Order: sequence, then structure tokens, then C-alpha cells
Amino acid sequence: MTEPNNKKELEQVIVRFSGDSGDGMQLAGNIFSTISATVGNDICTFPDYPADIRAPQGVLTGVSGFQVHIGAEKVLTPGDKCDVLIAMNPAALKTQYKYCKPNAAIIIDSDSFGAKDLEKAEFKTDNPIEELGITCEVIPCPITSMCQETLKESGLDNKSIVRCKNMLALGLVCWLFDRDLSIAEGMLKAKFAKKPEIAEANIKVLRAGYDMGHNTHASISHTYSIESKHKAKGRYMDINGNKATAYGLMAAAEKAGMRLFLGSYPITPATDILHELAKHKSLGVVTMQAEDEIAGCASAVGAAYAGALACTSTSGPGICLKSEAINLAVITELPLVIIDVQRGGPSTGLPTKSEQTDLLQVLYGRNGESPIPVIAATSPTDCFESAYMACKIAVEHMTPVVLLTDAFIANGSAAWKLPDLNGYPAIAPSYVTPEMAGEWTPYKRNPETLVRYWAVPGTPGFMHRIGGLEKSNVNGAISNDPDNHHLMVTQRAEKIARIANHIPELKVEGAEDADLLIVGFGGTYGHLCEAMLQMNKEGKKVALAHFNFINPLPRNTQEVLKRYKKIVVAEQNMGQFAAFLRAKIDGIKLYQFNEVKGQPFNVATLTDAFTKIMED
Repeated sequence: MTEPNNKKELEQVIVRFSGDSGDGMQLAGNIFSTISATVGNDICTFPDYPADIRAPQGVLTGVSGFQVHIGAEKVLTPGDKCDVLIAMNPAALKTQYKYCKPNAAIIIDSDSFGAKDLEKAEFKTDNPIEELGITCEVIPCPITSMCQETLKESGLDNKSIVRCKNMLALGLVCWLFDRDLSIAEGMLKAKFAKKPEIAEANIKVLRAGYDMGHNTHASISHTYSIESKHKAKGRYMDINGNKATAYGLMAAAEKAGMRLFLGSYPITPATDILHELAKHKSLGVVTMQAEDEIAGCASAVGAAYAGALACTSTSGPGICLKSEAINLAVITELPLVIIDVQRGGPSTGLPTKSEQTDLLQVLYGRNGESPIPVIAATSPTDCFESAYMACKIAVEHMTPVVLLTDAFIANGSAAWKLPDLNGYPAIAPSYVTPEMAGEWTPYKRNPETLVRYWAVPGTPGFMHRIGGLEKSNVNGAISNDPDNHHLMVTQRAEKIARIANHIPELKVEGAEDADLLIVGFGGTYGHLCEAMLQMNKEGKKVALAHFNFINPLPRNTQEVLKRYKKIVVAEQNMGQFAAFLRAKIDGIKLYQFNEVKGQPFNVATLTDAFTKIMED
């Protein structure tokens, strides 16, 4: 084998790691994406793993994948198809080959393609490449046996040795894309800090994989580099949406001068928010893992009454259970942030997959007239901004707020520039003032915003009682008066409506004189924006209006949407946002693009569908 004679510079590349759920593909992919983000590349990742706790080894249903899109400039999606696929066994090859570009390179662990392995993956012949009709380059590497040879003197048992093979594959990919191993080594030392022998074994195998590429070149005649371009100066890290959400909550508590409380119950894919916040007791964060979803939310309502910045995190099934406690916060008008990391449903559904199917539930899924603000984060990094804004709205307007994310952006990651909190807007709780003593009642309101003034229990001169029964607008006592109830219902609704005066107006990206406006919300932003950009490059006049704020809608929503003759609402449900817009804007005609597959949108599919609408 000859030494590679040059290094090719790429603008972008998409790599997909795949193998058994126990093969460590998520860890390998996370480390590779972190290395890339740290050196200044933009990234977008897509962890794609099954719901099975551990499927039988080598079967088709147990394949776990991790796709990362690395770019010299801005990256919006994890990509439709990959340039490099690492397939650790036949099942991974069979299920993941469909994600490969025609000219992709496929690296397989040749040690894992024996007769029994092929049988488990339901191959009918002993030639899986030919059987699948694979025409792109396949590079066999003895990953497992190389791992065993590298660690034969380590003293580890064979099972522990083989579990390190994901790092050999990672080392090979790091060589291929000219990545420095020092960052990966540091991450492994941190991950296995309590088991230094495991950390050392993984690092040794990582280097062996890198050396294997360097010494044999793995049948590849070039290595590649992706240089970052036009990156704003600052400190960057690879962050996923759940961690960014947790950081946004902490930042808001710091800015508001309040104690952060999270009452939660573990549920996929929201649990990592609880895990992350539990690490930060030193910052005054209080977390409580409750016995169920109801208790998690009820504890947060109690913390809100006591004056904390109170939050609860869950997914769609947990929202169902929390609805009664959320309504308690509605009628008592207490600040509460509810994070809903949406997943596939109904019922247990697809717990590790992503959808946008909770929208109508969070808008209307409570008894009585109980409007609450709803915000939808658009990307892993935007989870920080959206969590911050959810807290600001909750505290300043004395209301529960739902923050919608989804499994795609919650588990996916991107390169994030660490923010300067000094540049973020102030958060000013609606506290009572000393001058109000003697005249204040629990539902005394700011005449401009209709926000009630907040008396934290223990504030001298402001003893009071609130609860789930309707109260008098005048003195806060329990009231069954029909006119009072009507007044309180309308005031609560008008208070939410007036939040539109305090949120950004809707912005439109793309062609100013567009023939088609694409509308979306939440975590589909990257795919819809990429589709718009591609169509504009093809000479089609297309624009995008993407919503962060859903209830209330931005003040200029009707004015913006009425400009366009054709509007298509694209969402990962059967048309919930389109139905909401029709209810809010009289006479609007909307086309719809709906998919409920548990997978992110495919940009090529979007452009085809939008083109047909334009030509209709």
C-alpha cells in the first residue's frame, strides 16, 4: 500500500456510525462531533436508536445509528444521505445502507460478517454486498480482531476488550478526517474517571485505529480536512438540546435572582434535563425526582408558590398526567415552565423517535378555559434561548408556559458559542412593592398587562391564600358568582393574548417576492430552511416563516401570511399547526405537508413536494 499523496479539503461531510445497541455508536458519534465542534466546524447530529433496552445481538431491530453532518460553514441538518458509513455488523449494513450516497465509502468490521452473523441479519447468501446490490466502495477492516490484539496484554476479559471496538472505528474515522485525538482522549478519561483501566484501554484502541488508517490507509488514497470558515470568535462546545435547555433554565434563574427548582419523573427523551440539572447543586439548583409525573408537576407548583423559578420536564404521555396540576398553576396564576420533549405516540408509541404531535394537547389539553403560552425551540442551540424566554414569560406574566422541543433536537447536537449573559434581557418578576401593603389582594393586576402582583409567602404584610377554586377578582376570596367567573376567565385569556406585545414579530427568510411561503414550527427549522435555500438556488421564489412563538402568535402573523398566494404548512403531525392557524386567521387557505414517521424530514422529499404545490 502506498502512502497517501495528498489531503483533500472538503466543504462538508456526513458520517454515519452504526452497529448493535451495545456497540457504543452513540458514544463514538458524540466524541467525533465534539472534536469537530471544538476545532471550529459547524455540526448537526442525529442519534437514531431503537426503543429496545437491548435487542438480541446482531438482529435487525437492534441497530443503533448516529449521523453527524460537519461543515466548514453553517450546517442546518444532519443530512439526508451520508458520505461515510461505518457498519459494525451485517444488520447495520442491511438497515443503514439506504442512508448512503451513491459514491459513499462503507467501512465494515470484517470480523463480524461470519455465517451466523449473516443469518441473524436475515441474509440469504454469503455475499451481503452483492445481495444488497451495493455499488459504492466497501472497505473491510478487521476491527474486532485488531481490538483484541491491541488489548491482549491489558488483563481485561474478552467481553470488556470487544466493547472497546467502537473506539477503534472512531480512531480510523479520526485518521480519515485528520482529527486530533487529544480531545477524544480527554473525553474518555472524564467518562471513565472511576475506571482508569477502562479509559486507558479505550485510548489505546483509539490510537490503534488511527494508526491502522495511517499505516494501511484502509484502501483509501486520500485523507480529508474540513477547515472552519467565517466562525465568530469565542468559546465553542458541542451541545445537545436537553443540555442547552438545562443551561437556559439556569441562566434565567441567575438573571432573575431566583432559586431554580425542577420537579420531574424520568421519561424518554426528556430525562437528561433532570440528569443535567442534578449536577449543579453548587449553583443553587434544586431537583426532585418524584414518584410519578403528577407528583413531579405538583411539586413544581408548590415550589412556584414558595417563590422559586419552578419547572417540570416530560414528554407527551407525561403531559397527559400533568394536566390537572398545570391547571392549578393556571387558576392560581403562578409561574411554571413545562418542558415537553415530544416523541412518537400515541401511548408508548415510538419513545426514542421524534414527532410534533403534542401541539394541540399543550394548547387545549386541560379542562376549562385555560390558555397558556406555548414556545417551540427550533434547534439544539435554540433550546437555550427558548428555555430562557419561557422562564422570562412565566415569571413576568405569572403564568405556566409550555416549552416544546422534540427528540430530534433534544438528542441532536450542534456547535454552540458560549453566550455572554450580560447581553440577555432582564427578567423582572412581578413582585408586590412595600407601598401595596394593606391594599393588595391576590388578584390585584397591572392594568397594562393584567398580570397579578406576586407576593411570595413570608413577605411581611402580604399574608394571603390561593387555590384551585375560583376566586373573587376583588378580594381573592372563594367566589361562585357567575359574573365574577366570566370576568376571571376573560382576564386570564386577555393576559395571555397581551404577551404578544412582548415577543418578537414574525420574520420571513428567503425571496422577498416569493410565490410560495413555507410555514413551520419548532425542530423542523433546519430542514425547511435547507429546502427553501435549495429551491431558491434553482430559481424558484420561495420564503420561510418559522414560528418559535405559537400562543400567542406574533402580532404581525396575519399581516405576514396574507401577503402570499400560496402557503404550505409542513409539520411532523397530521396538520395540528395548520388547524390552529385556520382557527386564528379567518379565510386563510393553506396547503399541508405532513409526515409522521418518527424520523426527521428529508430535504429532497420536501423540495419535490413544495415544487408540486408551486406548479399546481
